[in-house]
Amino acid sequence: QVQLAESGGGLVQAGDSLKLACAASGGSFRNYNMAWFRQAQGSERLFVSTISRSGGTWYDASVKGRFTISRDNAKSTVYLEMHNLNSDDTAVYYCAAGSHSLWYTRPDNYDYWGQGTQVNVSS
Repeated sequence: QVQLAESGGGLVQAGDSLKLACAASGGSFRNYNMAWFRQAQGSERLFVSTISRSGGTWYDASVKGRFTISRDNAKSTVYLEMHNLNSDDTAVYYCAAGSHSLWYTRPDNYDYWGQGTQVNVSS
């Protein structure tokens, strides 16, 4: 029903910033709760941040104060602005869309996923 495509990843040094984007197509973007997850090599997929259809935001403690999630419904795009990156932020970042919010930190709460974009932070 909806396709998601992440962009903006890359190789940066510790302390640098990146802004990821996730463009949605084929669905009613404004009706979805959106989220970012990340998965480091050899580890499980973990919650990063979510933004509800009404604009409320929540963050994992590991990124709170450094990352900002936002959405532009007119452009059907969700963003993740990342600052003061460190090596622990190195991962593939995935965009997700879903209709539920109770279990927002769980991957199975979301129905649609992008292909991921790689973020590498060097020390």
